[in-house]
Amino acid sequence: MDTLRDSSDPWEVYERETSSSSSCDAGQNACPQEELRLEHLLLLRDAFTSRTPSDRGSRRSWRGTRRKGGGKGGMSLEEFQNALSAVIGPDSQSGWMERVFNEIDVSRDGYVEWEELCSYLLQQCRERDRTSRPRSALLDTEPLIRRCSHNKQEPTIRVVAVPHPPPLRYISVSKGGLLTVWNNRLHVLKTLELAGDPAEQGVNRRRFRGWTTDAVYLPKVHKVAIATSSRDLHFVDVSTASCFEDVHLFGFTNVPTSLCYWHDTKSPGRRSLLLWGDEKGGIHLLWFLQPHIGLFESPFTEDNVPQRIYMQDIGDHSRLVSYQHIPAVHQEPINRIMFEPHTDLIMTSSGSDASSVVIMHMSLRRKTYVWKINKGVTCFDFSRSLNLLVTGGLDPAVRLWNRFITTRPVAVLHGHGTTVLDVFIYQPLGQVLSYSKNAELRVWDISSHRCLRTVHLQFPCLQPGRTPEHGNFPFLLVSPPFLPQTPPHILVSCRDYLARLRLEEGGRGEEKGEGGRGGGRQCHGRLHLKITSAHGEEEITCMALDSSHRRLITGARNGTIKVWNLLNGLNLHKLEPVTLSEVTGVICLHYNQLLAMGWSQQVAQYDIKGAKDMFVRADMSWKSGQQHRTDILVVDHCPALGVIATGSHDGEVIVWTLDTQRPLVRLQRATHSLLEGSIGGASLDTHTHTFYAPDREKEYVLGLSSDQENNILVTGDTAGCVQVWDISQYALNITQEDTSLYSSLFYVFYTELYLHVSPPQPSSSRPPLLQSWRAHEGAIVSVEVLVYTERLFFLSGSVDGTTRMWTVEGGEGGHVGSFGQEPQWSLTDPATHHTSRY
Repeated sequence: MDTLRDSSDPWEVYERETSSSSSCDAGQNACPQEELRLEHLLLLRDAFTSRTPSDRGSRRSWRGTRRKGGGKGGMSLEEFQNALSAVIGPDSQSGWMERVFNEIDVSRDGYVEWEELCSYLLQQCRERDRTSRPRSALLDTEPLIRRCSHNKQEPTIRVVAVPHPPPLRYISVSKGGLLTVWNNRLHVLKTLELAGDPAEQGVNRRRFRGWTTDAVYLPKVHKVAIATSSRDLHFVDVSTASCFEDVHLFGFTNVPTSLCYWHDTKSPGRRSLLLWGDEKGGIHLLWFLQPHIGLFESPFTEDNVPQRIYMQDIGDHSRLVSYQHIPAVHQEPINRIMFEPHTDLIMTSSGSDASSVVIMHMSLRRKTYVWKINKGVTCFDFSRSLNLLVTGGLDPAVRLWNRFITTRPVAVLHGHGTTVLDVFIYQPLGQVLSYSKNAELRVWDISSHRCLRTVHLQFPCLQPGRTPEHGNFPFLLVSPPFLPQTPPHILVSCRDYLARLRLEEGGRGEEKGEGGRGGGRQCHGRLHLKITSAHGEEEITCMALDSSHRRLITGARNGTIKVWNLLNGLNLHKLEPVTLSEVTGVICLHYNQLLAMGWSQQVAQYDIKGAKDMFVRADMSWKSGQQHRTDILVVDHCPALGVIATGSHDGEVIVWTLDTQRPLVRLQRATHSLLEGSIGGASLDTHTHTFYAPDREKEYVLGLSSDQENNILVTGDTAGCVQVWDISQYALNITQEDTSLYSSLFYVFYTELYLHVSPPQPSSSRPPLLQSWRAHEGAIVSVEVLVYTERLFFLSGSVDGTTRMWTVEGGEGGHVGSFGQEPQWSLTDPATHHTSRY
């Protein structure tokens, strides 16, 4: 167990996470910051502090201990509105005043104080300033890092993504000519070494003895082309799981230093193009005229060796290949080359001051654009839709250029301390990612030119005072449209290590996510509040409301717990995590003390009643200590008896009294096997009963709830079905002295998903099934019973991403509507209820 109690900084887990953001209903767009100015705040402060004791005495008795030693100048809603109207003026719109008052008065005692108003305004300003900043494309703060031990400590020159045959694979090419095939979790699948020169004698003829300079993947023909210092190209067939080298094109005049490949995605049978730049600044174009037939003429042979093709004999393959050479484009080796097919532009870069970046037309008949940048360029990227060129070089700056203006950049982005090795434009979010020689990754916003995020990648090969060795091309971007169904991500190489970082998808990321929380209005299911990245990128595992129903408590998979203002989405408190393990349950007691439990197997206490600080310490003084032997999975609370119940992974349920904080009853799982999907019951005197709930065998019950009177029980299973049971007369053969116990029945799950609710009955009996219907396409994970305007409604949530409202009226589960669904529906107006479920 990863315990944080002895950590020097238990709050570090919060500092590492992605910041959350909230958005409210568009109808609630009034902002007090826009209405209030400095002179208004000074007058308001005087109005709060100048109140007489007689104004406060009438309420001090019932406000209790909440404001001991305080209570200075608290205002009621009416007083608050009058004070604001007097300060701002009677003509100011007063609609926002009541909303602001309610957002400040989260304890619902009917009064707000000057300090609370100041804290609220400060939070609003901070949130507004933070949300005005674009969200960084990077989702990970701690990337997945793997070492390629087969590289023999040589740097990785290039990593390519190979989507065919599925699933996605990566192939890294080391400087020494070793290819390593990885799966999408960066586990090594196999290795392959480039073939040596057959002209050499003895064992050396099998070993590759040069250096690789670049590599590129050739889609549709499913090959990887690798350039080397031996002035040749090696073509490796990756169309199957077993890769092999099948073509060796050799005898170039100069060393190829950078590769690029283009093919027509809409017409795969049309010709494709392989480009490379060389050490003398020249550009080479190799057109494959019929790639669906083959790249080169291939004579029949039984030898299991690569086909060797001498570059001077390329004319013998004229049916399939066409070659063109453009010499001396640069004065120094070309380090990057790109092809823009929509305009037939070739873009290259070098370390030359006189020709740092060159953009030329393939026909050589149009104007050539040349950028002259001090100390040259090490990398660049280009976006046609943004008309933007981004460059990086020896001086630690990233420059943004207009496509047609070569004399001065649009912006110069400072921040890196060493040479910028690679850049790319992440178009979905309008951002630029840059990587420097000291393993520093930065994210820049194109529109504001601000650095949104800096990540120092902690590669194990890094040593203080020493610059790590890198290959020529450390970046690999994998994103649509190259792989439409694969979440976007990047791979970064440093010597013989690879790091994988996820990227925000852009547009879709704000709509739905594991780390987001949304709120729907009670009446018509319209989105009222949405908090995205509530716990960074961690999944939310449990939620609860405080006694005022104005604060929301959320727990996450990494042990963090947060308290939110449910009216505006502001984060009020961050609770000290006990461990780095999952929080599975949070209970809020009526005096605003929180109990949290989970995989730590402990009960942690938090006092948010009078907490003013953002960070709230955990109280681990639960008198009984750790009683569960395995992870706590569920918890429920019975306020009437002052007890809670916790259920653990080994099937044990413990009922605790809150006064003594000690176990009252232990319910142990039966030793004999029970049916999956069964629902069982137990009263506090440990009598039990079970019955099988799903309509089909081998299904599980994942959600259930009952009404306040325990007359109706609603269950949801993995088949997406909802069942409504009549338990009003179920298991009532209890004695009079057991009545008080029965009135406090509560529901908990075992790991086999049995519910314990009532005294014994014959195992074959079941309560009457009132209704059953298919509510969702996916498994149902949660159901709730609601009473609104004296009518009964059911709420269901599913892994298919939908939340739906139902009523018992109208036969088989009358569908009221889905949350966020148009047109809008209302609980009080049956005419607006939706009949279509899917």
